[in-house]
Amino acid sequence: MSFSGVYDIAASALQAQTSRMNTVASNLANAGSVAASENEAYRAIKPVFATLYQQAQDGEFKGAKVNIAGVLQSDRVPERRHQPDHPLADNDGYVYHAGVNVMEEMADMMSASRSFESAVEVIGRVNSMQQGLLNLGQR
Repeated sequence: MSFSGVYDIAASALQAQTSRMNTVASNLANAGSVAASENEAYRAIKPVFATLYQQAQDGEFKGAKVNIAGVLQSDRVPERRHQPDHPLADNDGYVYHAGVNVMEEMADMMSASRSFESAVEVIGRVNSMQQGLLNLGQR
């Protein structure tokens, strides 16, 4: 595999983890939101990843990239709380809090951050290998 192939794979990983961190940030930003009905309440979103296998024209395996196949909305039911004094309360006095589990989101953010760091480390090591090859050519 060429160095450019490694860069392409690492770049796809960086893009995927950036998307993951953006959805986590959106979920955390909306974790405290309230709505007047269950249908209007914010629900967490999650990116869906797919593997893209790459083959050369001769059929040889070149690697696999990650692709963002889409973003799905969580099926977690928003929490219904009785708060009759709230301005968004329905006729029965209920408001609906976002269907976001903050602890799960924080764990997902840490996982995405570590995966991002791993891809950056790969890029750094490939750069180091390229520098080493250039130095060999100068001797």
